[in-house]
Amino acid sequence: QVQLVESGGGLVQAGGSLRLSCVTSGIVFSSHRMNWHRRGPGKHRELVASIGNNGRPIYAPAVQGRFTISRDNAQNIVYLQMNSLNPEDTAVYYCHVESLVPGREGAWGQGTQVTVSS
Repeated sequence: QVQLVESGGGLVQAGGSLRLSCVTSGIVFSSHRMNWHRRGPGKHRELVASIGNNGRPIYAPAVQGRFTISRDNAQNIVYLQMNSLNPEDTAVYYCHVESLVPGREGAWGQGTQVTVSS
């Protein structure tokens, strides 16, 4: 019943910006930590950014200062604003909701493709 639907991916030139959105349902959104992960070609999945229900954001060093994670608890949406994109940011970006049950996987969205051309 938990659903996460990402949107906002696309093709952008290096130096450009995109804003990803993740619309959630089936959860008490404000209770959960929300994450953005990505998997680039030939790479393992990595955590890009994370935001707690009322906490400060956490960023991977590779995106620190360029990406901003935010959430709208009234709309049940988490965003990822991506600025100064470079080709190394090319990946499928996934929205993830942390489980409230310790050790559980949580739920994943289907992913949205971000391609950055040089």
